[in-house]
Amino acid sequence: MLTPEAIAQAVGEYAADHKALDIVKLDLREMVSYTDYFVICTGRTDRQCKAIHDAIHLGMKNHHGLLPRRVEGLAQAHWILMDYLDVIVHIFTPQTREYYQLEKLWGEAPVLVAAGS
Repeated sequence: MLTPEAIAQAVGEYAADHKALDIVKLDLREMVSYTDYFVICTGRTDRQCKAIHDAIHLGMKNHHGLLPRRVEGLAQAHWILMDYLDVIVHIFTPQTREYYQLEKLWGEAPVLVAAGS
């Protein structure tokens, strides 16, 4: 069984493999009880956001035997949320990420990984 840290790391790697931008892992363990980490990333277009989702979904399923508890936003793909319970993945288009600014909302959370650009 994967630890939450390992899940967040794997998700970040699958996102990076599909050219996700500005990948950030926020440690929420001291802030909320419903999850340990947010992994936030950006795709250039809604189509790329779907491809990032697909890569994460297939990678976690095929290599780790994990499926998200739920997925939201896949139809429009401006903000796709994948809930792996201990890790919640947010895949944004640039405009949507700028609008919601989750990193600022959770500004007190330690940033453990920042990759991409």
